[in-house]
Amino acid sequence: MSTISIQRAPSWKRFAVVAGPGLAVMLADTDAGCIITAAQSGAQWGYKLLLLQFILMPVLYVVQELTVRLGIVTGQGHAQLIHRHFGRFWAWISAGTLIISCIGALLTELSGLAGVGALLNIPPAITVSMVVIALLVMAYAHTYLTVERIAIGLGLFELVFLLVAWLAQPNGSEIATDIVSMPLGDSKYLFLLSANIGAVVMPWMVFFQQSSVVERKLTTDDLTFARVDTAIGSVLTQLIMAAVIVATAATIGKAAGDQSLDTVEQISGAITPFLGNFGGKLLFGLGMSGGAMVGAIVVTLTAARTLSEVLGVNHSLEHEPKEAVWFYGIYTATLIIASLVVLSGINLITLSVGVQVLNALCLPIVLGFLFLLAQRLPEPYRLKGAYAGVCLVIMSVTTLLGVYSGIAGVLD
Repeated sequence: MSTISIQRAPSWKRFAVVAGPGLAVMLADTDAGCIITAAQSGAQWGYKLLLLQFILMPVLYVVQELTVRLGIVTGQGHAQLIHRHFGRFWAWISAGTLIISCIGALLTELSGLAGVGALLNIPPAITVSMVVIALLVMAYAHTYLTVERIAIGLGLFELVFLLVAWLAQPNGSEIATDIVSMPLGDSKYLFLLSANIGAVVMPWMVFFQQSSVVERKLTTDDLTFARVDTAIGSVLTQLIMAAVIVATAATIGKAAGDQSLDTVEQISGAITPFLGNFGGKLLFGLGMSGGAMVGAIVVTLTAARTLSEVLGVNHSLEHEPKEAVWFYGIYTATLIIASLVVLSGINLITLSVGVQVLNALCLPIVLGFLFLLAQRLPEPYRLKGAYAGVCLVIMSVTTLLGVYSGIAGVLD
């Protein structure tokens, strides 16, 4: 007879102890690349991609809840589970997909921060160097829990976009008209639709949150609280995405219509006249910096953890550098390589949207393994029955829509 852990009565004190991984990964979900993708969406299509942000809330929760369930019940990271159930080959395939996604995301984070620095007339080399040094000191000197709290603290600056959207004074009737209009026959619209899906369901989110609940040593008694943490984060991150779309649709989109954005300075410069030059730059800079910093922390840790998991070596911030040479080495190398690429002068906007589309094209591998692994969990946590059917439909539709719209946009 199997034993089932008894859930403790709901307690805000206990929730405060358990909460963190979900909120951290969700705030990272609204990173620099996602903010730029949302800004491009509002500038070019007004409010026509706004409804999608709310539709994606339950999709995001379904995906990440399975991730939490896998981590808490098995006590293993995502790459470890793939290796255990499907072998080393598929573990490397999954890890390879993840690393591409992580590096692409990290490039957008560092580029976004360099763009914010440029608003203050700080050279990109100085901004990027300061960020890299700060991330290295944080990882080498602190435990995971401290790093998680730092990430959440920085990510909360993204909430300023809710204020920015309100100050932009969007027209309610225009929102009502645009929000139900989806020109699915337009390949440019499909390309951004794919980018928005890829900006919400990212490969590194699955790997990061699963490893985080393992590193936090959460148990099945904490599962309910971890789910609430994930649900709150799912709603919050999509509200931020929606706020960015509203802000840019009400300002850039209204003023110029179908305007393509090329730099962070251009986004800020187009918004700030409506909010005041100083206030606009301050709010935009805080929001962008918060998203980019929490994103940089999460994706760099994810890359180091996952490769270390596949290699079978120590992969936790709880280990000293000499005890986890590969983990800290990968973490350091990822930051240095990404910083050098960013300083080469790549186009941030093109890169950011392209990375999100790449994330959408990776969905079959990421969601496929997630679904299969959830069906191999022990009772009573196994994904089965009607809910398994619901999850399969949600994941399949999201995957097909993301891949189709991405390919259609690229081939146009």
